[in-house]
Amino acid sequence: MEKETTQPADSPESKDGGGADPQGAQAGEAQTGEAQTGEAQTGEAQTGEAQTGEAQTDEGQTGEAQTGEAQELPIEERLKKAEEETQRYLDNWRRAEADLQNVKRRAEQDRTESARYAGASLIINILPIVDDFERAFQSLDSHVAGMTWFDGVRLIYRKLLALLESAGVQPIKTEGETFDPKFHEAVAHVEGEENKVISEVQRGYLLHERVLRPAMVVVGKGSGDEEKKETEGEPANG
Repeated sequence: MEKETTQPADSPESKDGGGADPQGAQAGEAQTGEAQTGEAQTGEAQTGEAQTGEAQTDEGQTGEAQTGEAQELPIEERLKKAEEETQRYLDNWRRAEADLQNVKRRAEQDRTESARYAGASLIINILPIVDDFERAFQSLDSHVAGMTWFDGVRLIYRKLLALLESAGVQPIKTEGETFDPKFHEAVAHVEGEENKVISEVQRGYLLHERVLRPAMVVVGKGSGDEEKKETEGEPANG
């Protein structure tokens, strides 16, 4: 007996043509359309943002241009301020330069003064030796002055005076001069021409224009006859 072959019934997938799902295909097409729509919207949004950015950039450039124009407008005022500032700097520089020159001049004067009077203290200590020579000459007997050795002493004295003179030392004038407290020191007052130096007790010396030692002098206070006349000329009291 032959066996009957039983064929299975066609499945729904085979009936629909290879198992394709019409509903799934439609859903896929819908999703694709939505994606394209989203991309289009995104492109439009990006285009809008770009346009907005360009507009803002244009506005910023316009604002900067307007600001620049506003700054360039008061050119006269800016030029005036620049000139004033330049003049102020120039004045400050001139003052600083003048101060510097004054400092240099004072420093140079100080150096010159120091050099001129550097030996003042040494010279002051030498002056008493000169005084001793002069007192010795005044007290010697006349017969000693003619001796040979005395000529040697006198020569030493003269060399000492020449050395002091070369250093700028000069004796202060006294006898017959009007008394000057800057150069003279009064040790006594006697009858004689008023306010005149009558005699010299000790010689004074200058170093250039500076007093090393004032001269000690006797000053006249007027004659007795003049005082008597002044007394007689006064009216009697009572």
